[in-house]
Amino acid sequence: MTSQTHNFEADTGKILDIVINSLYSQKEIFLRELISNASDALNKRKYESNLDKNLINSGESEIILKPDTKNKTLTITDNGIGLNKEDMIEALGTIARSGTKAFLESLQDNKDKSKNKNEMNLIGQFGVGFYSAFMVADQVEVISLKAGTQQAFKWESDGSTGFSISEDNRDEAGTTIILHLKKADKEYSDETRLTHLVKKYSNHVSYPIKIAKKDTDAETINAVEALWTKSPKDISEEDYKSFYNLIGSTFDEPYLTAHNKTEGTIEFTNLLFAPSTQPFDLFDPERKSKIQLYINRVFITDEADDLVPKWLRFLKGVVDTPILDLNVSREMLQQKPAVIKIKKVIVKKIISELAKKIKKDETGYDAFWNNFGRVIKEGLYEDHENKEKILPLCRFYSLADDKNISLSTYVDRMPEGQNEIYYLSAENLDEAKVSPHLEGFKAKNLDVLILTDPIDDFWIPQLPEYNGKKFASISRGKVNLDDIKTKKKNTKKGKDKDFKELIEKIKESLGEKVADVIISKSLTESPARLVADDNAMDIQMEKMMMMQNPDFKGSPRVMEINIDHGLIKSMNGKVSTSANLLDDLSLLLFDQSRILEGKTPESLNDFNQRLTRVMQLSI
Repeated sequence: MTSQTHNFEADTGKILDIVINSLYSQKEIFLRELISNASDALNKRKYESNLDKNLINSGESEIILKPDTKNKTLTITDNGIGLNKEDMIEALGTIARSGTKAFLESLQDNKDKSKNKNEMNLIGQFGVGFYSAFMVADQVEVISLKAGTQQAFKWESDGSTGFSISEDNRDEAGTTIILHLKKADKEYSDETRLTHLVKKYSNHVSYPIKIAKKDTDAETINAVEALWTKSPKDISEEDYKSFYNLIGSTFDEPYLTAHNKTEGTIEFTNLLFAPSTQPFDLFDPERKSKIQLYINRVFITDEADDLVPKWLRFLKGVVDTPILDLNVSREMLQQKPAVIKIKKVIVKKIISELAKKIKKDETGYDAFWNNFGRVIKEGLYEDHENKEKILPLCRFYSLADDKNISLSTYVDRMPEGQNEIYYLSAENLDEAKVSPHLEGFKAKNLDVLILTDPIDDFWIPQLPEYNGKKFASISRGKVNLDDIKTKKKNTKKGKDKDFKELIEKIKESLGEKVADVIISKSLTESPARLVADDNAMDIQMEKMMMMQNPDFKGSPRVMEINIDHGLIKSMNGKVSTSANLLDDLSLLLFDQSRILEGKTPESLNDFNQRLTRVMQLSI
């Protein structure tokens, strides 16, 4: 039989898609594609042999790579279903007409066979993976014998002018692809380079992938078995740990393991781990999730950021699914609805597993929270669908307990008359513990939650209550503790009316620096404090805004004075006799209150001069 030359045919619309998407971003992807095609061919033969025993593979189903550095070639051989002449014209000569896709469609049309569709685990969908070979080769030969036939054929092309098909010889059914590598891509004839790529992309393909050796038997270089495909009951804790250490490039123990298969409208398997130690880059703005996406055990990407929300970016592991349609390079997820569904299931599962961990071992969860709580709380602000489910997982520092507690613990022990969850935002615990805002609460043995994470001031407006109890900042608005029944009584002795003139004098001295001056209902030790108005920005939020924008000017605060404090009493006694001194003392009280908030006096020079004058009077 003489060689026949044919022109390429093309499904124009799909070609256009290929052009638009630039096909592949990395040359090395070609090996993944060709191995996937070989795996599909082996699957097809396995399936067809169930219907025709004559098609049963007499030897081991395998994929063999044969690199030849000297001749700059790479040969990929499988003993799968093979191709005849018509198959070559149809599958290799018509770009973007997928044999795999057609095979699946034929199964779907056949009711007797369609039940086995999902068992096929065929990878190819678009029929363009084969053409990735031309990224690294200037000549490609395909020699194939279809199972159940006697005549082999050779397909040849340079990827530009067309292709030729001729009769050839082959001892057994299957396909051999010979890549004549471009000079710039001779690295793909190197055994070490090929081994690396197989382990990266095709390590869990269902069949052995071997490298042919000159003097020894071919060596299997892939793991073959994918741990996540096994039943959890067949996997030991040590197996899970080893896999976690492998994919996570870490040596710690996983805190949480979530391994389950989801079926129904969506189908996927996940094997996910929460670490027990904090990654060094956890709070890096550029950090992305470490979830590996597989399509039928073939690695696609470890940058599938949409599979988990950012507040779960510490998760590591695998998601494997047959349902996602990718673009022709399999590098961009296109079926957003499917991705969203997978994401929802994963989030629900992780929340459920963390809740189980809390119930089983509260102390162990506390350690986990110390490492990852700051990230989880981001979900309270970003994940509107799940924020109310995330909140019970959160822990907050309790002033009364000197440790983190849950909101349920706080609410359960609220005394009669307390209808709000009191909290104080601060940069750190040390700053918070000396805050005058706490004095009234300490005096009545009332617990206050200390919030020190930057995200805290953002999520509370999004989630203003828990179990019907509103969150209330003790540094904002007027807090009246008189109605709360505790064992400790209010010990205030001063009478408000006696300090009316002093209040007016302080207002006059401070001017527009404050929104108002009032008598405090909560101070017990400090002479004064600054609080935000009910409608104003919380102090900690204001500080963050100032860090981002030095020109930002916050709203004037309300100054509260403690009329039982000795300094305030002394000032009250000098209202009519020492106007200048009262000016200095009022401004010093203002600056002192700013310092306790972690701010500096508005003018260090003025502050120093006032302080000096007052100190001189005391000598």
